[in-house]
Formats: sequence, C-alpha cells, structure tokens
Amino acid sequence: MSSVYVGMSGGVDSSLTAALLVEAGHDVTGVYMKNWTQDLPGMRCPWADDLADAKRVAVHLGIDFKVFDFEKEYKQNVVDYMIAEYTAGRTPNPDIMCNQEIKFKLFLDTALEDGAEYVATGHYARTEHGDLKLAEDANKDQTYFLYRVTKEALEKTLFPLGGYTKPQVRKMAEERGLVTAGKKDSVGICFVGQIGMREFLSQYVTTKPGDIIDKQTNKVLGRHDGAIFYTLGQRHGLDIGGGLPYYVVGKDMAKNEVYVSTNLNDENLWAKQIKLESIHWISGTSFTGPCHVRIRHRAPLIDAEISADGVIMLANAERAITPGQSAVLYSGTTCLGGGIVV
Repeated sequence: MSSVYVGMSGGVDSSLTAALLVEAGHDVTGVYMKNWTQDLPGMRCPWADDLADAKRVAVHLGIDFKVFDFEKEYKQNVVDYMIAEYTAGRTPNPDIMCNQEIKFKLFLDTALEDGAEYVATGHYARTEHGDLKLAEDANKDQTYFLYRVTKEALEKTLFPLGGYTKPQVRKMAEERGLVTAGKKDSVGICFVGQIGMREFLSQYVTTKPGDIIDKQTNKVLGRHDGAIFYTLGQRHGLDIGGGLPYYVVGKDMAKNEVYVSTNLNDENLWAKQIKLESIHWISGTSFTGPCHVRIRHRAPLIDAEISADGVIMLANAERAITPGQSAVLYSGTTCLGGGIVV
C-alpha cells in the first residue's frame, strides 16, 4: 500500500483518519503541524495539550510520529494576511488561507519531500480524480474551506472521513479506544477560538474610537472602539440600545465611522450580484453559466450564474454578503472553486 502522512491535530477527526488508514494497510506517519504556540492575555494556547493527544493516538496505533514546525510561515501567510484584511475593513476567512498556504501546500510539499506518497487530513470532504466533492454529512461539509486547494494537491490527498457523519466518527473512535473520541471540537482557528476576534486583533492593531451613525438620520448614536471590529449585517455588540435593533450597513475606514440602520431592507444589506477577485478554479479551467454558490460556511447552496468576468448573479437577493469573505461555487456535488467578495 501507500506511504501516507496524516495531519494529526490532536482531535477526534484526524485521530480516526489515521486509524482508518492503518486498517486499510497503508504505511502511516502521524504529523503534528506546529502552527501557533503563543499565549494571549486571558488565554493559554492549547498546542502542547493537542500535541500530547496526537502523540498518544500515534503510540496507540503503533505509527511513526513527527512534528513539522510551520510557525513562521503560518504567521506570515495566515495571521498577517488576516490582520491586513481586517485593517483594510474587510472580513477574511483565515481557515481558507491556512488550507491554501499551510496544509495543502507547505505540509504537502514537506511530506512528499520526506517520502510520503499522499497526505491525509480529517476534513469532511471527498475527492474523485482530483475533483473536490461534497461530504456525506451536509452539516459538517468543509469544502467551503477547501476551495482554494489545487487539483494537483487534491490528487495527492486522502479524506477518509468524507463518507461519514460526525456521530459515526465519534462512535468509531470510541470503538477503537482512541483517547480523543470524546474530545470537544476546536472552534475556529486556535488563537481566536476562546478569546474572540476582537481581543485577538487588539493585540496587533492600534485602533481608535469613532462614531456610530444612523444612516437614515445622520445622527450620532454612540461610539465604537475601532471600525475594524464591525462587519456588515452585525447586530450584537453595538451598545447603542433603544427601540428597534440596529444593524451595521456600512463603514468608512478613512473616517473611522460605522453606519447603522433599523431598516432590514437597507440596500447595503442586500445584494443580488457578487463581484469576485482572486478567483481560483480547482480544475484550472474557468467556469461560466448556471451553478450554485455558498456565501459562508454551512449556508445553503443558492441558485446562481457566473459570468466570464467573475460576476455572480443570484436568483434571489442575499443578506450581508461581506467584502473579504469567500463565495464558493458548486455544480452538483462538485466544488468548482470560488473567489473573494469585492
């Protein structure tokens, strides 16, 4: 069988991934990617605990285990990108950039150079001849986060969990005596999961207070502590109180102003057309015509059509499509690729 390097995060998904590949007869090596180890105020980074759990599973399975240190590259390609995007007033998705730059580029290249024939991860997705396919578990499907991975990388990648649901994965891990079977899933990227994006960004970006302005009356309703912390459609955390709920309908980074409205039908909140930049097609060939689009993780697939110049026309207007986010395109069960919302 094949030599497979499994990215082991210390969670149940990657643990079972390694176990299933061992059972299939592959020569499996577990790899912990050391991407982030910094503690932040009020939060201890759990990387050492995760590494210990990954090691324990590797010992239980009787497989070799290695640590690849990607901390420098992760900071440059994921964290710095995220900070720059927020500073520019956009809302990026660092998990997508992590998959593009770290897991399916740096990890893949390093593993292949070290003798692997394939890499594997615990993502809920499927591959077929280099195509990216929806997972069996629609609730856990992670193709949205994988749309920027290349066809060449996917041809060298195994996703053993693509045909299972999360409850099945936990049950199978328990049956195999894996210590991570009941471990709680990590939420988002490790350095943000427990403290929140606002607290994280505050460590790296100097912000200043500014006005929160009612778009309809031009009246100053309150103060914010940095426009970068607010995103289109946001309702909570405005602290302006009174009457009907307010929603963020725009912001001016140069003026450091955030604009809000009680009007849920505000034209800035809804869009029927999406312009994309940095478009990536998994097959390497651009696609035009009818398709489905997903504008955020776990959002429903929406009927749409994409033109040659990267403009998506939606069948119906959608709310809070935010610059910096990704719009991901599908044809049937195949993820075609996608781009960044302008």
